[in-house]
Amino acid sequence: MTIRECAERLQAEVVCGEEHVDRPVEAVCASDLLSDVLATDKHTFLLITGLCTPQVVRTAELMGSAGIVFVRGKYPPQEAIGMAKVHDIPLLCTRAEMFEACCLLANLGLEKHAE
Repeated sequence: MTIRECAERLQAEVVCGEEHVDRPVEAVCASDLLSDVLATDKHTFLLITGLCTPQVVRTAELMGSAGIVFVRGKYPPQEAIGMAKVHDIPLLCTRAEMFEACCLLANLGLEKHAE
């Protein structure tokens, strides 16, 4: 599975990192608590969150996330977009709720790790 395929399934807009959407994704980590994301043991995962702060990008970079999906129609601030560009982390936005996004991606065969 790739970020591009996940974006299509979620009807998500690619905010930045279009050049990296062919990265593989093996799992999903869905959480609005960054401490839970830091506790994940997943690799090559797509972070799904409703938390729109630069700290989300820092956490994703630290944990080796393949990309970030912001749910519930939320859009990241410019500071987070700039950080994502520097760290080559694709950012996506979808109108789907977190649970819906997880279900849509689970139907594609991705492993879910939700906190």
